[in-house]
Amino acid sequence: MTENMKTLREIACGRTVKVAKLTGDGPVKRRIMDMGITKGVEIFVRKVAPLGDPVEVTVRGYELSLRKADAGMILVE
Repeated sequence: MTENMKTLREIACGRTVKVAKLTGDGPVKRRIMDMGITKGVEIFVRKVAPLGDPVEVTVRGYELSLRKADAGMILVE
């Protein structure tokens, strides 16, 4: 991983990031892609729950809640 890439779960509220890569495999990766999270798309981090799960984001004009485990599979820059 390059030094400017982090996972989505590490991003603070109020920041907009760009998807660099999706990790994981099979049905989990497919489900994330089906939600509209693909390489190059911008994601705005709206809220993070007090214990970090879930992460609420805006992607492609709609709001989405992601589990912490799923957010950890999304590399952003």
